[in-house]
Amino acid sequence: MSDPLQVVAGVDIGGTTTQVVLCTPRLDVLDRAEVPTPASEGGPAMLDTALSALRPLLARRPAARLAGVGVGAAGVVDARAGRILVASDSFRDWAGFEVTAAVQQALGVPAFLDNDVNAFLRGEVARGAVAGEANVLGMTLGTGVGGALWLDDALYNGPRGAAGEIGHVPGFGELPCTCGGRGHLETLASGRSVAARYGERTGRERTAREVAEAARAGDPDARAVYAALGRGVARALLIAAGLLDVTTCVIGGGVVGAWDLVESGVRETLALEPPVSGHPVRVLPALLGGDAVAVGAAARARAELGVGAGV
Repeated sequence: MSDPLQVVAGVDIGGTTTQVVLCTPRLDVLDRAEVPTPASEGGPAMLDTALSALRPLLARRPAARLAGVGVGAAGVVDARAGRILVASDSFRDWAGFEVTAAVQQALGVPAFLDNDVNAFLRGEVARGAVAGEANVLGMTLGTGVGGALWLDDALYNGPRGAAGEIGHVPGFGELPCTCGGRGHLETLASGRSVAARYGERTGRERTAREVAEAARAGDPDARAVYAALGRGVARALLIAAGLLDVTTCVIGGGVVGAWDLVESGVRETLALEPPVSGHPVRVLPALLGGDAVAVGAAARARAELGVGAGV
């Protein structure tokens, strides 16, 4: 009798939705589910929702054996201890929640926790736009700006877990940032900042998506906001290239939906001031879309457990 197929699960617990994937050891997605995240109901409810989405995926493959679960979660996490350290105010009773212990108790298999941006980068290195790359900066442009580093074929967290936080590098003007600092990249490059910068220029309230639509229709103020975003991202990439000699970047997040408006500003700025190494910076939009964090979380579980080969 043949051995059962081993599978790994990946879970992406976001502020709005929770994504769950079931993967082979090669990280091929066998099945997936998406459910609303009950962020206002607390950590136990959020985890129960994720596991309730996973169980039907397992039930549809009764011959498969679940080897482990990876979880990607927004906020500051202690990846070693498997708990949430800091969460935004959109989550109730999430900070301090023992994620991996709760998953292990519920399912009886090992579980692992990553910050969502770290998991995003793991996913894109494993099966996405930068598959097989040894050194990559990952950047997500969403409500905020997140970053992560993949150095010498491994995720680099830094001594305090804050490595790669490119969104909070200063030197991008004097505007106040959501973190309490000033002039951080996030003040130019997040979806929230796109709306704010457009409002400052025009006095009109628009979402980042609406600003993008206006830019495509020829609105000069909207186009200027996205051009500034592109220039800011390029300057951040040059900082990373100068400090770390990392010249490959993968960019994901909702703002990538407006990549056609951002790309020219990025490439023009990079062309004006190439890295000191002389090696051109490559900027690639993410390929995995909504699966990236969940697949990256599954990749973490696969690597920790030695299931198959890979990152």
